[in-house]
Amino acid sequence: MAIASAVLSKERAAKPVRSPRSARRRKLFMADIAGLSPTMVLYGAFILVPVVFALFLSFTSWDVVGKLRWVGFANWSRFFSDPGAHHALYVTLELAGLSWLVETPLAMAIGLFIAGTQRYRQIYAAIYLVPLLLSTAGIALMWSGVLSPAFGGLAWFSTHLNLGFLNRNWLGSPSLALYVVVAIIAWQFVPFHALIYQAGRRAIPAEIYDAALVDGASLSQTFRFVTLPQLRYTIVTSSTLIVVGSLTYFDIIFILTQGGPGDTTRVLSLDMYDTGFLQTEFGYASVLAVVLAVIGIAVALALIRVTGFGKMDSGREGIW
Repeated sequence: MAIASAVLSKERAAKPVRSPRSARRRKLFMADIAGLSPTMVLYGAFILVPVVFALFLSFTSWDVVGKLRWVGFANWSRFFSDPGAHHALYVTLELAGLSWLVETPLAMAIGLFIAGTQRYRQIYAAIYLVPLLLSTAGIALMWSGVLSPAFGGLAWFSTHLNLGFLNRNWLGSPSLALYVVVAIIAWQFVPFHALIYQAGRRAIPAEIYDAALVDGASLSQTFRFVTLPQLRYTIVTSSTLIVVGSLTYFDIIFILTQGGPGDTTRVLSLDMYDTGFLQTEFGYASVLAVVLAVIGIAVALALIRVTGFGKMDSGREGIW
């Protein structure tokens, strides 16, 4: 009897005792899994599955009608030796960089302006949002008509108001086409990013500005040492959306220039469309799609890592 009780006591001692805290953490973890499961299912169905399928297609040759044929790394070898794809990739990166350089300061300035509580600023905010309410295709068609050298609005001003510098083939000039496309894209999307900066500015506590005013800080010093540090996560969010979104511009470029003149505005997404739907080379088009996805993920991760966005430290720390 004594031996049996000793064995039972040893077994009980060997079993780990679960603390109430660990049990509570386990319940919270299961609750998080249950709450995230619908989102993860949708994410897997609409994001992960297409990406995996595109990666699989990049190792095949397929024209939709015929039989799918495995070709290994042949499509990838073609990409690394394709000067047309390299040029399209360069134009895509150039478009992303120019979009960030143009949209960020404009969106920040407008966002900080409409962050005020004056009624007239709200009126301006409503006007600024108008481009955001229009479809991208509609905007492209509208600006295509405005910029037409034959019957566009700028051509009319050039003729009737003696503004000769407006009489240009804006979308047909190799030296102007890309910059015009960047300007039109900025005209549409600056209002969206201005809303992001407006929300970020209104989230800054007024006490910080009061303290800066007491310390005798000027407007430029307040902007540099208070507003910008407080908006650093807002800047990262907006920049990520601008750069990653710029990698997938297609419809507005397709309608405005179709990649021309020549290949001046031929971005990688347009090259992917032509390869897949016009040349029916879906294997090679999938390579271009995977390259775009990898670049977008790499840019987003780089911005998060360099800026420390993933840590999400308090915005009030380290201001002065």
